[in-house]
Amino acid sequence: MNITVTAERPENDKVVATITVPAADVDSYVDKAYKDIARRYQFQGFRRGRAPRPVIDGIVGREAILADATNDLLNDAQPIMLDELDIVPVERPDYGEDPALVVEHEDYVITATITVPPTVELESYDAVDINMPPEEATEAEIDLQINQLLAYQTTYEDVEDDREVAEGDIITVDIANKEGADDLAGKNRTMALTSDSLPEELVAGIVGMKKGETKEVTWTRSHMHGDHEHVHNYDVEVTLNAIKQAVTPELDDELAKKSFGFDTVDELRGAVKEEIEEDKKRSLPNLKEDRVVEELGKRVTDEEIPEAYENQVFQELANEFLTTLQRQGMSLDMYLGARQIDTDAFLADLHQQAAERARQSLALDALAKKLGFVASEDDVNEEFKKAGIEDIAASIKEFTNDGRISAIRESIRRTKAVQWLVENANVTEVDEVAERAAAEEEEGSADAE
Repeated sequence: MNITVTAERPENDKVVATITVPAADVDSYVDKAYKDIARRYQFQGFRRGRAPRPVIDGIVGREAILADATNDLLNDAQPIMLDELDIVPVERPDYGEDPALVVEHEDYVITATITVPPTVELESYDAVDINMPPEEATEAEIDLQINQLLAYQTTYEDVEDDREVAEGDIITVDIANKEGADDLAGKNRTMALTSDSLPEELVAGIVGMKKGETKEVTWTRSHMHGDHEHVHNYDVEVTLNAIKQAVTPELDDELAKKSFGFDTVDELRGAVKEEIEEDKKRSLPNLKEDRVVEELGKRVTDEEIPEAYENQVFQELANEFLTTLQRQGMSLDMYLGARQIDTDAFLADLHQQAAERARQSLALDALAKKLGFVASEDDVNEEFKKAGIEDIAASIKEFTNDGRISAIRESIRRTKAVQWLVENANVTEVDEVAERAAAEEEEGSADAE
């Protein structure tokens, strides 16, 4: 099919395209529609596929035939239109509520309104400034890793003081389920008393208890299922057995040898340093990409991203997440239940991630356009080659026929923009682990005061 496409952009996230299909192509689609109907149905008095047009018109109706021809023509013309305009639609092109039908021996002209990602402006198109950890392992990073190793040697001993439980304590309790909390029930359970790992109502109920005390704790949770609100009641009986304190052994040569297989502490630290630096070789390039893109996204001047585009990105994120869960043999309900995450809170977080990714993607589009990055034919071929495709030409043809080749070009341009950002970023090396440790120590001192 050899169509002509012209377009204008009356709104930032809309493209209005006029498609003109030559009369010869229109006739071929009408002819095909008649042949398809003739082969599909048995018309009395005629062999299958041999019924003449007047018979088909009398039984099926000429308008129905032209509607089939129009539908087939638009399905084939749409990917050609998207390819020529080099746009990635956010939604299916809209041809109006009642598109005109093709007319034999006449050119077919139709207008399509296509929702596309908007064009945004950036406050600056200069290289971004980012902080990055140094390539070499710092003493603070080694200390953190050592402390994590020592944590596996930690034991928990009873606190002798006859004091009340405070939030954040490690405790052992007997929990008897009276209603709705079977997953919390157990004898002499050890748990960290934080609202991150336990229902906040249960934490609040246990705070203030003393060793040997028994207390009933109740709470409710509600969630929407469709248009209906479901309320769940929880009721447990808690007996506090002990408040625990963590005891971590001091690292010396003996412990280094006994627990970690190194003759000295220095040898252990050297091995940890080497492991950290090997990990950095793998992780720092990806971290740098993430940070330059994040910084660029902050430069988008538009306050709001169109809802349709954000919803498209949301669906992409949701599909990626569900695919990851499926690979792990886990359903979404299992995931949320295991982490005690409310469905509404999960969806709100996913929408926030989608908004950030949408803003960053549009920022990359703006930068790529400003710097004149294009996706050449060689670039497209290379993209399929990197994906391990054997018959590249056939795959490109398939993507083009499906209207997906523009998305490949879009991805290539964004990748070039990311590479430019990485190569030109102004990087300040920061020992972030040391900074976090200092901030936590300062916060701890302030709380103590």
